[in-house]
Amino acid sequence: MIVICKKGTTQEQIDQFTHWLHDQGMEVHLSRGARTTLLGLVGDTSSLDAEQLASLPFVERVQRISEPYKKANRKFHPEDTVVDVSGRKLGGGHFCMIAGPCSVESAEQITEVAQAVKGAGACVLRGGAFKPRTSPYAFQGLGPVGLDLLRVARQKTGMPIVSEVMDREQLPHFADVDIIQVGARNMQNFTLLRAVGEMGKPVLLKRGLSSTIEEFLMSAEYVMAGGCEQVILCERGIRTFETATRNTLDLSAIPLLKRLSHLPVVVDPSHATGIPWMIEPMSRAAVAAGADGLIIEVHNAPEKALCDGAQSLRPQEFADLVEGLRPFVKLCGKEWAR
Repeated sequence: MIVICKKGTTQEQIDQFTHWLHDQGMEVHLSRGARTTLLGLVGDTSSLDAEQLASLPFVERVQRISEPYKKANRKFHPEDTVVDVSGRKLGGGHFCMIAGPCSVESAEQITEVAQAVKGAGACVLRGGAFKPRTSPYAFQGLGPVGLDLLRVARQKTGMPIVSEVMDREQLPHFADVDIIQVGARNMQNFTLLRAVGEMGKPVLLKRGLSSTIEEFLMSAEYVMAGGCEQVILCERGIRTFETATRNTLDLSAIPLLKRLSHLPVVVDPSHATGIPWMIEPMSRAAVAAGADGLIIEVHNAPEKALCDGAQSLRPQEFADLVEGLRPFVKLCGKEWAR
């Protein structure tokens, strides 16, 4: 349920009303826009009389939300959420490029890639330390050591870091990771989602391989219910009957998610296509569809990569991609985050 306050409503009125709602067992989310103030009510609102609330002198109208996701709903929060990571902004007109290798392999590798992608225009460094692999015999990542190497690269370049967590038991290792990624395979690991939300750090949530838009937003709701408002949605391709590409990039999800939710949306064309030469056209298409950022795999020696080398760009290829994207980002009215 949403309570929309009239212009001129005082803070005292809002405080008194919020206190009363808390006594009714409601969680209240305050959203101040340029022209209106909204109170989003989360809980069992069936006990509240909407007509009675609407009759209060400072209430303009009351609206019930039919969708199961509340905090992630744009009706609940009309203004775009802007995620701020060490001064790098994503969403609300800010475009952020996230780049780096699929997995951290050595200090030299991650540092070299970090310096290259930063020089090209990336503002956040990605790198996997814990890797969810289809085969138990494939490289599983360096674990905590990989996170340590990411921190070294952050210290040398000043770039915030993002890495994927696979299990609640790993969370203590992520205490000073700037953005925690929840991968596609864990999108509906609800205990992990809530635990990640309780850490209060920005979360990059990837869409599951076969999940619907509503299921995706409900997973974001779990993170937000845990206490984290800084959630980034990532469209990374879905599983269809097509086998020519690794996945099928659902570009229609971008404008749909941005209409339904206030959360920023980034696109991962590397995992979506699995084909390096397709990353550039799909990146341009994602920007045109309204994406707030991209997350792209970059490796200094893809032929030697221990994970997903076949879909990784070389540093110079990434630099060329960024240079070609800048006019598209500007044309779409977004500011490139630095």
